[in-house]
Amino acid sequence: MCGIVGIISQNEVLKNELSQLHSGIEKLEKRGPDASGSINFGNAAFGHRRLSIIDTQESANQPLSEQSKRYTIIFNGEIYNYKELRKELIQEGYQFLTESDTEVVLNAYVRYGTAFLNKLNGFFALAIYDKHEKSTLLARDRFGIKPLLYCNTEKHLYFASEMKSLLSFDIPKELDNSSIYTYLQLNYIPEPHSIFKNVKKLEPGHYLKIDSTLRTQKIPFYQLNYPIDGSNYDTISYDDSQSKFINLLDDSVQKRLVSDVPLGTFLSGGIDSSLITALASRHVKDLSTFSIGFADDPHFDETEYALAVSKKYKTQHHVFSLSRKDLLQSLHETIDYIDEPFADSSALAVNALSKETSKHVKVALSGDGADELFAGYNKHHGEYLMRQAGLKQTMAKKMKPIWEILPKSRNSKLGNLFRKINKFSEGAKLSTSERYWLWAGLMNEADASNLMLKKASPDIYLKRKEQLLSLLQNSTDFNDVLFTDVKMVLQSDMLRKVDLMSMANGLEVRTPFLDHRLVNFSFSLTSKYKINGEMKKRIVQDAARKLLPEKLYNRPKQGFEVPLLNWFNKDLYGLIHDDLLSDSFIKNQNLFNPSYVNQLKNQLKSSNPSDSQGNIWALIVFNSWWKRYID
Repeated sequence: MCGIVGIISQNEVLKNELSQLHSGIEKLEKRGPDASGSINFGNAAFGHRRLSIIDTQESANQPLSEQSKRYTIIFNGEIYNYKELRKELIQEGYQFLTESDTEVVLNAYVRYGTAFLNKLNGFFALAIYDKHEKSTLLARDRFGIKPLLYCNTEKHLYFASEMKSLLSFDIPKELDNSSIYTYLQLNYIPEPHSIFKNVKKLEPGHYLKIDSTLRTQKIPFYQLNYPIDGSNYDTISYDDSQSKFINLLDDSVQKRLVSDVPLGTFLSGGIDSSLITALASRHVKDLSTFSIGFADDPHFDETEYALAVSKKYKTQHHVFSLSRKDLLQSLHETIDYIDEPFADSSALAVNALSKETSKHVKVALSGDGADELFAGYNKHHGEYLMRQAGLKQTMAKKMKPIWEILPKSRNSKLGNLFRKINKFSEGAKLSTSERYWLWAGLMNEADASNLMLKKASPDIYLKRKEQLLSLLQNSTDFNDVLFTDVKMVLQSDMLRKVDLMSMANGLEVRTPFLDHRLVNFSFSLTSKYKINGEMKKRIVQDAARKLLPEKLYNRPKQGFEVPLLNWFNKDLYGLIHDDLLSDSFIKNQNLFNPSYVNQLKNQLKSSNPSDSQGNIWALIVFNSWWKRYID
């Protein structure tokens, strides 16, 4: 895994711009600690940081040119079918100087043009320069597993794997108020937008062609489709669908075990990572597995389930027991690495797990993507119930006044139950699309608007929101919800979190559930195979039943809650009240309403904190970022 950065100019790249490029390369060091390189083409210059996974020899370092020297590539990713493609290209007369997948990708482009992208099974962000045409191709994998940002100005186009690298160049830093407004609600910024007006994220499954005059053309090479009207789903039986699912996932896992360095799997004790581990154990002897436990929070500790899977498959199991003190340390490391506001607090645990895992291996397989594809979240259960007219929905609506006055908190079982019931009852009054938006976030639109001094443009915000929720406007098919999850939550929250925290620790994380063949299969199935009144992620659980210990079943899904409220009232009290959310800071910053910020701070200490801790966390992350990159 690696980091890429580059500049494309209408004229010659200047000396000071090359200096900025080298600064951008250095800021990607954690993504690629093993090697760095750069090349200047005259009107363009590329930089690369390398995390060596396949063909670790120096000859495979980047930038890498093919034999004619016309084309040069910088590449961040892994291609799992590169050996098959390499053999195909050799049969057509192509010669190779390395054993790397990067050289295969480049020669595949030379042979097939942009059609090569559909031949790749893997994840990637890449740039290819053509010396003859003085043009550049940027491309990003089908689901956005690897990031790629770009900024197009009048005389330059800049691109990079991370915002911190992109900011090495002289780009305008005009904040996007619509992005801030959305961030306050969701705790992340949905793609393709960013915190800055003129910085975009290349959409997954797209490539961008840039000619010598900086004219750009953005073209999709992959689009996820399924029977929008709910008809013409695959007629495969439920039993046969389970067999096909396991076969596809097993092949995906096997492909993702290709590596010239040590690898292992994350093993949380949940169904998804346990199934990945069970399948990987078929192909790797003495597989290494990695779990985190929570020493101070046994309710959230699932290590006993992970250990049961490890014993069944005789893996070399590593358990990292984290205290609240360890998580607090992870908090500071996480905030320091974030280069665009991103406030999914579970990133703290992912950072801690990645940090410990990277001490043993360079590659880890994870279960990411299963919940979005196969309906594994509590919100999916809530939406399913909401679509079944019955007593629960009626009670939710009629008893709304009671749910509103009950104390709501994520820090007690009863308080969290009241919080969930209240949110369920709020959703009962809304349309499908508005309910999805409410349940996807921690702050509603009215509160987010009250918090902002500089309002978002209603037209811009609503247009973006409608684009994200387009399939839910008149939705009758539950797959519409899952499709929206893939396009919004998976791409902009879950995958960003894993990429950000794994790369902060020089660890490559691979996601077998996101093999495009498996994703396409998932959306060829009726949602009845995924969720019903009794079971979420139905096909995954049933297909895995023969492979996993029985104790993993018949227990509630245990999402981990970071102890933010406790920290805010103790360890981080000074950070909030004397620094990032102090009255003086907020007033000088002139972005947020001081009285509303104080209202949130006071709510932390009340008997009804509700989601205020998540809202405060979003403000802490934002203001820490603002202090480092804007102030």
